[in-house]
Formats: sequence, C-alpha cells, structure tokens
Amino acid sequence: MQRPTLLILFTSLSLSLFSQNISKNPIMETVDNQIKKAKEIYIDLHQSPELSLMEFKTAKKMAAKLAELGFEVTTNIGGNGVVGVFKNGKGKTILLRTDMDALPIKENTGLDFSSRIITKDFEGKVAPAMHACGHDMHMTTWLGTLQALISLKKEWQGTIVAIAQPAEEVSGGSNAMIADGLFKRFPKPDYALAYHVSAELPSGTIGYYPGAIFAGVNSVDIQVFGQGGHGAMPHTTIDPVVLASRIVLDIQTIVSREINPVHPAVVTVGSIHGGTKHNIIPDQVDLQLTVRFFSDETYNKILEALQRITKGIAISSGLPKEKWPIVKTSNQFTPPVVNNAELVSKAIQPMKKLLGDNNVIQVEPLTVGEDFGKYGRTEENIPIALFWLGGVNKTKYQDHIENGTVLPGLHNAAFFPDFEPSYKTGVSAMTSAMIQLFNEK
Repeated sequence: MQRPTLLILFTSLSLSLFSQNISKNPIMETVDNQIKKAKEIYIDLHQSPELSLMEFKTAKKMAAKLAELGFEVTTNIGGNGVVGVFKNGKGKTILLRTDMDALPIKENTGLDFSSRIITKDFEGKVAPAMHACGHDMHMTTWLGTLQALISLKKEWQGTIVAIAQPAEEVSGGSNAMIADGLFKRFPKPDYALAYHVSAELPSGTIGYYPGAIFAGVNSVDIQVFGQGGHGAMPHTTIDPVVLASRIVLDIQTIVSREINPVHPAVVTVGSIHGGTKHNIIPDQVDLQLTVRFFSDETYNKILEALQRITKGIAISSGLPKEKWPIVKTSNQFTPPVVNNAELVSKAIQPMKKLLGDNNVIQVEPLTVGEDFGKYGRTEENIPIALFWLGGVNKTKYQDHIENGTVLPGLHNAAFFPDFEPSYKTGVSAMTSAMIQLFNEK
C-alpha cells in the first residue's frame, strides 16, 4: 500500500480548515450531534465481539438499530445477515454494507473497554474474540451514516438498502446473503458502497483506488506422496520430503517467471507437514498455500502452473501416476474487490469538497482479501466501491513517519482505531457521497 508520507506536510492545515467548516455544514452538524451516542454503541460492540457465523447478538443489535431509524428490517438472510430498506421517494437505490464478525485474537490494546470475551467458534472450539479488523468501527460508522441520511432526508430521494453481513473473515457471508436472495427479494442497488478501516492512514482521511483495490484470495492444499522407508536407506525410497522441498522452490518461479511482471500475484507456502521421526522417511507430506491475484486470468495461470510443476516433479522422481500430487483449492474463494472507476470518481468529489483534497487520497492496492468484491460479480452487475477509512491517531501516525515507530496492523492484538475523528470523517464523507449519488441526474 502506498504510504501517505506527504500527509504530514498538510495534515495540520487541512484539519484546521476542516474544523472551521464543521459548524457551517449541515452534515457535520448532524454528525456532531451523534458522537456521544455513537461512542456508546462503539464501546458496546467492541466489548462484545462475536466470531464468524456466530454473530447472533450482534445481528439483533443491528436489526434493532435499523428498526429505530425507520427501516423495514429482515433478519436471518444467509445466516445472521440483516437487511434494512428505507424508501424516500423515487430515485436511485444504494446499498451500504457493514460486516459484523470478529477474530479469534486475545486483545492487547490496553483500552479501558477491551474485550475480555472467551467464546466458542462455529466448530465449537474455545477461543478469545476481538474486533482486530475494525468491524466494530465499520458497524458504528454504518449506523451513523444511515442516521445522518435519515436526518437529512429532505436533501435526497431514493432507496437505501442497508446490509449487516456476517462471516466476512471466513469469506462466506456475502455469498450466503446473495444466495439467499439479496438481489431478488430486496430492491436491486444501482450502487454498492462500503468502508474498511485502515491501520496505515491517519484519522481524518479517506483512501480510494479506481480499480482492483484488494486482491483475490484462495487457499490451496497439496498432498505430496512418496514411498517411505528407513532414513538409513534412502535409496530404497522415494522421499516426499525432498519432493515437497523441490515443489516449494519451483513454485517460486510461477510469479517470477510465468506471470506478467505488471500483474501482481503472490504464491506463499505457509505450512509444511510430514514425517514423525528423525530416521523415518514418510509416505506423505502436506503443503498449505495462499495465492493472491488481481484478475481471474492470473488466478487460472497460477492453478495451472501448480498442477504442472507438481506433476512434473513427481514424474521425474519415478512415481507412478496414482501417486502424483493432489492439488486442491478451498471453497473459500474470494475474488478481487474491483472498484468501479466511474463510481469512485463520483463519490470522491463530494468527499473532497467536504474534507479537502488533501484528506481524500489515492492509495495503492493491497493483496489482502475482502469478500465485498462478490457483490460486484453477480448477474446484476452492480458497480461497487470500497474506501479506506483512516484510523490511526494523528500523533502516532506522525511519530511513525518521523521516527519509524511501528503501527499495529489489522489482525493485530494491539490494533484499535482513533474513534472520534475516524467516525466523524467516515460518517460525513459517506453521507455526502450518498446524497450526491442519490441526486445525480
């Protein structure tokens, strides 16, 4: 990701101008009136995280808040998914999405309201829970934006489809909601929008990219077979440890020698398991990989190369066909989040007008995954746009730039966003963008 080092040159000036406009702008006045209650909601969500597919209480909270705002609410969409519809005359339909699930991480932020939750995951395993990816911030900003839009409903016409999605962290929630009729049972959106809090951008800023902002992701398992035996007599075996080692080295050439250098891709072996004892050559070694890509073409090339390379190594070792490696992809395929460039261009115009050009910045894509991209790959062909919401305390950010102080990243036990400036920026920017999109001719 592009590190916004130039921000320190203008942050003080732009934020002072931003603060001078707060009392003069109806959106910012509305957001200011929300902040105390919003902080209470945020603290409650932060202290009571629920893991993927287990967001039962969180979904009830989101449904109740939508009902309070006057939305028509439907629950249990694709599991714990919540859909709220608010109709405000004729006009465009805009989907605004938040995710709800937390991560199995023991919190180490030092906050007075830290999560101390120990719970069970979907498989019944006991684990700590923490909103280490900012989904508590996403939900609070989502609710704040909806509240602001309803407070300012005389300024726009159209329909809001607000969705609270489960299971983003395991990349299943969006598929489940789509499969359960999200775009059939509810008004079809003209646009779909979302935020992701950033652990690299300072609070008070919005990051955007007009294209594939997040990578596609999938996991791959490779079973490498051999002919085991005594470690003292390797000549009587076909050693799968050696074959697996060759595979690990050879697949490094997929990205370096087979993928066009201007098309980013990642092939990482994250796990290798095989054998039980020093002097035993095993019959099998298992590899676990993650692959990252920004186009279907690149993804397909990676899979083809994995099959070809592993097969070739097996043949060269003399293994019979029935013992060639098995390459399996997981069912948690996550496509790239491909922002619609025209939609991004439309949305950032009011954001820049409200926050200042220097606080709405173009960033580089990242190879992290996010299943929001699935909403843009259905037969409905809905334009989507996901924006980064700067979440780093400005003092900490400046110390990071000047002194190299390490910032806790997403999925880190010490990560938390700088709530008030992040919330105000996120709600005001998204509200201004949606009002303009509703009112476009």
